[in-house]
Parts: sequence; structure tokens; C-alpha cells
Amino acid sequence: MNNDLQSLPKLRDSISYVYIEHAIIEQEDSSIVAIQKDGRIPIPVSAVTCLMLGPGTNITHAAIRAAAENGCLIVWCGENGMRFYASGMGETRSAVNLLRQAELCVNPETRLEVAKRMYIRRFGSITNSNYTLQQLRGMEGIRVREAYKLASKTTGIPWSARSYKKDDWNAQDPINSALSQANALLYSVCQAAIISLGYSPGLGFIHTGKQLSFVYDIADLYKAEIAIPAAFLSARYPGSDLAAAVRKNIRVYFQQAHLLKRIPEDIEWIFDLPGSEHRESLPVGNLWDPEGEIAGGVNHYGENV
Repeated sequence: MNNDLQSLPKLRDSISYVYIEHAIIEQEDSSIVAIQKDGRIPIPVSAVTCLMLGPGTNITHAAIRAAAENGCLIVWCGENGMRFYASGMGETRSAVNLLRQAELCVNPETRLEVAKRMYIRRFGSITNSNYTLQQLRGMEGIRVREAYKLASKTTGIPWSARSYKKDDWNAQDPINSALSQANALLYSVCQAAIISLGYSPGLGFIHTGKQLSFVYDIADLYKAEIAIPAAFLSARYPGSDLAAAVRKNIRVYFQQAHLLKRIPEDIEWIFDLPGSEHRESLPVGNLWDPEGEIAGGVNHYGENV
């Protein structure tokens, strides 16, 4: 267990996610266990980044506490992880990353530069931000279109266009359903990493207006590399358990891409604007002052009163 709540957890050492449905989750010693009709499944909560709870899941107060103490984010989601409903709190208590994210987001100039760097990170051949945001969006559209085309050619699955209805998830053909499920799992893992690192899921730079805007920003870095090929691979065999195939295949892609190791590194690179200063981690509970932060937890009576 990480007892220093101000430090950042090492995501690279964690399991990406565990999805559980139709189970009772209880505390067992210092960890937790999922109880299903077929038996008991131990969950190594100290090594899991995100525990996804699907339909028919009950979890005890003690299990929630064990997960929180071990830095495991809990996400309440729909069947097969396809819908996000709510989440718990990550491990890190320091606001240093959140403050830096907010500073970059509220300034139009730095927000534009961060948005450009988010696009540039996806193109290995681009090393500067001389392109306009509109040009980068167009280049990204081509990149994603080519990713769909390559996945279709590799798997032999016909592809026409991305199509789904938010209010009717079942009204999708198999490949679009697989894509929806793969994206949902990618979003959950990215959200778990973002919260664990002390960032806000809602302060997006490219996406805006959603509580998961920053999650969508970060997930788009990996969607063409992970979610799209995993979805097409999973939809190759009609009649199989598509949801189970997506979960199995995308976990392999997560591991091969070293996703949890890359997310902190990519965010740090994206936020490392030329000329910007890194904010040092300050003791939790300091007080803000126009001339600089001052110590909290003390009585300041008599100061210029």
C-alpha cells in the first residue's frame, strides 16, 4: 500500500483493469474477493489500477475501503464496460498536477499549444507545431481512416463507417459494437490513470464540455493503435461471445503497448511546453496568497490585522 498520499503511484507496475459482474465483493484480509455462484475469485487490489463493476454487483463498505487504501480506482459501469456511470477517488492527494493542468487549460494560448501537441504526439514524423489546429484535425482524420482501412484489410471484415446510437447500444452491427466496447474499456483505463496521477478528467484541451473531456483527449492517443485493431480482431468470429473477446484481446493490446507506462510519460511531454515552468510539489493544505503560498495549519492572527 502506498502510505504517502502526496506521491504519484507507479502505474507501470499495475494491472490495467479487472471487470466483474453478477458478484458480491467483500474484503478478505488486506485485499478483496469476488463471490460468484461458481466460487470465490481473489482480486489483487494492490496491483490493480481500475476495478470495473458491472450489473448485478454488490460491494461492501470494507471492500471499498480496501480498494481506496491500495490506490485502486473503482468505476461503476454498464454491461461489458460499455457505459460509464460513476467512479471513486484515486490514490494521489497532491493537487500539483491538477493545478498545472488547470493553468494550461484556462489560458487560450497554452491550451492551443497543448491541443497541438496532443495531435503531434500521434504522428512520429512531426516534431513542431507550425501546423494550424485545423490542419492537424484534418491529418488526424486521415490517420484514423487509414487505421480502419488497415484493420479491415488485415481481418477481412468489411468496413463502411463508424455508426452507433447512444440511446440504443444494441442497434449496432458486430464491428461497431466491438468498437464501442473497446473504446469504453480504453476510456476506463485512461480515466483510472488520469485520476491516479492527480489530473482532472473534465479539463480537456481538444474535447470540451464533458466530465470526461480529458479522458477522451488522452484515449485518442492510443485508439488507432489499441482499440481499433482489438475490436476488429474480436469481431472476426460471428456467434462468439463478442464482449468477452473484446475484453480478452484489448488486454493483450494494453500489455503490448505498455499503456500504463506510457500515459504518465505522454501527459508529461504534452504539458511540457517550451518556456513553461514545472510547479514543485507543495505540502498539502497550504494557503494561497498573491505573493506566494504560505503554510497552512497555523494561526495567522496578528498578520497585518
